[in-house]
Amino acid sequence: MLQPKRTKFRKKQKGRVKGLAQRGHTLAFGSFGIKSLEPGWITSRQLEAARIAVTRYMKREGQVWIRIFPDKPVTKKPAEVRMGKGKGAPEYWVAVVKPGTIMFEVTGVGMDTAKEALRLAAQKLPVRTKFVVRKDYVEK
Repeated sequence: MLQPKRTKFRKKQKGRVKGLAQRGHTLAFGSFGIKSLEPGWITSRQLEAARIAVTRYMKREGQVWIRIFPDKPVTKKPAEVRMGKGKGAPEYWVAVVKPGTIMFEVTGVGMDTAKEALRLAAQKLPVRTKFVVRKDYVEK
C-alpha cells in the first residue's frame, strides 16, 4: 500500500475540502483517465484495489499512472476509550481529492479496454467519477 517514507509531522488536522481542483485536473501522461466529480478522501487500500482492478483487466498491457498519493495520516483512538487524553495514533493514509482531480491515467490499450478497466477501478473508489479522453486522441 502507498504511504510516505517519512513526514515532517506524524499527525495532521482534518481540514476541509473546498472548491475545485486547481492542479492535476488535465490528462498529463495517458490517453484516458478517470476524473473525480466530488470531494473526498481516498484511502491507500482503495487506491491499491483500484490499481489491481485496472491492471488485471488490461492483462498487463499498456501503462497505468496513479496521479494521487495518500500523504495525509488519519488518526483513530482505540475502541471504548474515554474522551480527552490527546489525539489518537495514525491509523491509515488518505489522498485528499477535490472535484476535477484526475486520479488514474491509462495508455497503450484501445478505448473499449480502457473504458472498462477504469469503470472497474471507479467501482472501488468512494467518489463519483467520469471517464475522460485526451483531446488530441485518435482511434487507430
